[in-house]
Amino acid sequence: MNRMSWVVIFSFSLLLFLFCGPKKTEKVEMKTEKPSTKTYLLITVKDFGPIKIELFPDIASKNVANIVKLTKEGFYNGLTFHRVVPGFVIQGGDPKGDGTGGPGYEIDAEISNLQHKRGTVAMARRGDMVNPERKSSGSQFYICLDNLPHLDNQYTIIGQVREGMELVDKIATVERDARDKPLKPVIMEKVVVIEE
Repeated sequence: MNRMSWVVIFSFSLLLFLFCGPKKTEKVEMKTEKPSTKTYLLITVKDFGPIKIELFPDIASKNVANIVKLTKEGFYNGLTFHRVVPGFVIQGGDPKGDGTGGPGYEIDAEISNLQHKRGTVAMARRGDMVNPERKSSGSQFYICLDNLPHLDNQYTIIGQVREGMELVDKIATVERDARDKPLKPVIMEKVVVIEE
């Protein structure tokens, strides 16, 4: 083979290598999704302990945002569970302590298909006769002591007790008057919002 043949073969091989050889690899970044955080209401009840409630902002955004705002302002600190009905609910969040108080406004209803199960937390409200839109109380909420299907599709559910349901059950055993108000106040000493 002559020199010219070697040059042609070498040039051809070089072209093949450049155009058909290993490709430049792209650096691929592995994206790891940051776990989504959940919002909780932590209620420390005097003489009972902490109750941790997971809030559902994706289900009841306006009502949850209102609860979070009031909590961060310290609204609930020192308020009571003013209504205790064994087998039904414990209710709190009324600055008057008699079921008629609140921050001075109501929140639009955000009624979902969630069910009222044991530990469900929902917003209290005035009755249908005076509140046909079923607007939520601005601050009062209740915790279900049992499954309560007759309340489904009528109230705005905002969360679920995740820790401390045994304390809710203990609160349900306190002595109360004929209007279901505890004889000894059941006080929410400190209420905070936590993100986890």
